[in-house]
Amino acid sequence: MALILSIETSTMVCSVALHRNGELLSNQLHKVEKSHSSLLPGIGLEVCQEANVEFGDLDAVAVSSGPGSYTGLRIGVSTAKGICFTLNKKLISIPSLDIISESQRDKFSGDYLLCPMMDARRMEVYTQIEDQSGKLIWDLQPKILDENTFNEFEQPLYLFGDGMPKFKEIANQKNLIFIEDVIPNAENMGRLALEKFKNEQFEDVAYFEPNYLKEWRTTTPKKQLL
Repeated sequence: MALILSIETSTMVCSVALHRNGELLSNQLHKVEKSHSSLLPGIGLEVCQEANVEFGDLDAVAVSSGPGSYTGLRIGVSTAKGICFTLNKKLISIPSLDIISESQRDKFSGDYLLCPMMDARRMEVYTQIEDQSGKLIWDLQPKILDENTFNEFEQPLYLFGDGMPKFKEIANQKNLIFIEDVIPNAENMGRLALEKFKNEQFEDVAYFEPNYLKEWRTTTPKKQLL
């Protein structure tokens, strides 16, 4: 029996879910304007209480590993690592785009492709493409979009995620299908986390860091003129 708490903070939406052997027991989702840091500890406790589960009963904690919001990922990973370190539990990481795709898996029939898209700067997104079996056709990558970005594909291509709307405005291919309002959500991490748990694919609690995909840049303050 694998009892896994999942934490997803790669966007402005903060979500926490509890799964037993991949089956959802409880979950919460919150939209926040600034920081997940004040919400996460309380949400984790509430999710466990809703399922009549003690924190100490957990077997592992799964966390979204990126890409996504630098601050959100940092807070999510720090919270997950803190729980694992304090309770001596296993840490599992799940790529953010895999979590988005999981919400759409098995919803469609025939020969099709899934393309999750996370918003980056301007006309850039973080994206990947996989077939209906989950095999990656495009590996995770930052991609600058133009009207010809997906011309190489002829089969139905389902696009979703918060980076999708800006591509929808310039797209002109007939095989593109746009799905609205799809976000990364911890409730969709259950099967992915269980698979890694069974295969003992755990992270080092001390050294694991999120995959920001791009180097984090800070702005150097301008010197004040005297």
